[in-house]
Amino acid sequence: MNSFGRLFRISIFGESHGECVGITIDGCPAGLSLSPDDLLPDLERRKGGKQKGTTPRQEEDYPIFKSGVFNGKTTGFPITILFENKNTRSEDYNKQRSIPRPGHADWVAHQKFGGNEDYRGGGHFSGRLTTGIVAAGAIAKKLMTSLSIHAQVIEIGGDKDLEKGLQKAIDAKDSVGGIIECRVNGLPDGLGEPYFDSIESALAHIVFAIPAVRGVEFGTGFAAAKMFGSQHNDAIENREGKTRSNHAGGVVGGISNGNELIFRLAVKPTSSTPKEQNSLNWDTGATEDFSIKGRHDLCVALRAPVIVEAVTAIVLADFMLLEQKIKRVL
Repeated sequence: MNSFGRLFRISIFGESHGECVGITIDGCPAGLSLSPDDLLPDLERRKGGKQKGTTPRQEEDYPIFKSGVFNGKTTGFPITILFENKNTRSEDYNKQRSIPRPGHADWVAHQKFGGNEDYRGGGHFSGRLTTGIVAAGAIAKKLMTSLSIHAQVIEIGGDKDLEKGLQKAIDAKDSVGGIIECRVNGLPDGLGEPYFDSIESALAHIVFAIPAVRGVEFGTGFAAAKMFGSQHNDAIENREGKTRSNHAGGVVGGISNGNELIFRLAVKPTSSTPKEQNSLNWDTGATEDFSIKGRHDLCVALRAPVIVEAVTAIVLADFMLLEQKIKRVL
């Protein structure tokens, strides 16, 4: 449903144009120094309007702690954080309610929830809910100071020159997708389990919860299908497990091997595009031309790296707690 994790467990709530969005984080150890200022740098990175090609919608996104923190430290009980929605334009969605937007969850939400869903701005399906996920990720990062987690956009619209890729969307008056790469250094070996609780399984699970993600690969990924086994195998160089190459991306048999964790994910073009489209009007039963109004990202991938870092930190914090490795950090 709306929760993820075993020991470090998150639950998200709220809607894009509702009163607020937020998150509850269970399993964070007691005694971690924590204040809103610790979360602000990552929350700023997630905001729109900060760079070319992102939505002009601006929210304050100041974290309001409602539980789990006392005298500037975590209590060991659930942490609930709220983010108020103050800059909404719901009328943009009232005007186009008759046409479920292609690429969005409008149609399936209507079928599943019988029209009771909050459709404004995508409601609970909106990327707005990643605000709380980024906050939880910032807390997870603070638990694992020995780890370095860094994600970045490496391709937009099929072009490694990001400006050129973005310009394609601007010139076409359309949206465009991208590829994000995430690298984790300092990860100990031995995290993860074979099969269903592998590092890749857990990361892929939560990565696909990020709106607009359509694919994920680890290490060499799909290119491995074109290689010989002797080329793809990572020879071990020393007793610490350092490998000569890293085609596995730091995970073998579902378990971290102490090398750099590397994975990439594909982000689809933003579904809300100014380009004229033709789709069903469910009031008339006929298709018609329309264009989507509102404030949207030309390339949603531009705002996603910090979200990717956050979900990665959440997964790794959960594994670290399971292996009782975070006790060494606090």
